[in-house]
Amino acid sequence: MAEIIQEEKGKGGKKKPKKHSTHIDMTPMVDLMCLLITFFMLTTAFSKPKIMEIVLPEKLKKDETVEPPKIAESRTLNIILGPEDKVYWYPGKADPEVTVLQETDFSATGIRQILLDRNRALFKKIEQFENDVISGKIEIKQDSMLNAIKQLKKDDDTGPIVLIKAYKTSKYRNFVDIIDEMSIVGIARYTFTDISWIEENLVAAAIGAAPVTASATAN
Repeated sequence: MAEIIQEEKGKGGKKKPKKHSTHIDMTPMVDLMCLLITFFMLTTAFSKPKIMEIVLPEKLKKDETVEPPKIAESRTLNIILGPEDKVYWYPGKADPEVTVLQETDFSATGIRQILLDRNRALFKKIEQFENDVISGKIEIKQDSMLNAIKQLKKDDDTGPIVLIKAYKTSKYRNFVDIIDEMSIVGIARYTFTDISWIEENLVAAAIGAAPVTASATAN
């Protein structure tokens, strides 16, 4: 705070200002800085970064062809994002005469439970590892812990391989929802791929829409 200049009377009754050197009291500013530092330290510690890690395939060069990876039909789980926040799924390969779509949603007892049932072995390994770290049985840094969990997912050969597809009237937010479910359940291998005309017809039959043909989908 700045000091107030006092006036004093001189000869003849005239008021003569008393000169003081300029001085500002910085004590309140120090208190304010301490409060701000404490505030930023607490808010930085409590706020967690909200990021979504998506691994994208490498961009192919011109005239370069890559053989698609072979996927075991027994481990394949197809998930189709449908209209009105509905989720359809079926195992294995699509067959118009055999495949039957199962309908579910994004609730805790919906698609998450289905993924948990098919990924139970890997989920238990990750859960046991995290409990050992929390209890102190395994002493490891946070960065090393995340790398260890990634390695467990990489070495897994029992969990499902999830193929995620979207119907033409599905919502964009459902993409975010299904990626969240993959992260929560700990699915090691999943990818987004185009929906086939067979799957479009299966969804259309489930919602009572008009079927499509293979030529219409190709165009």
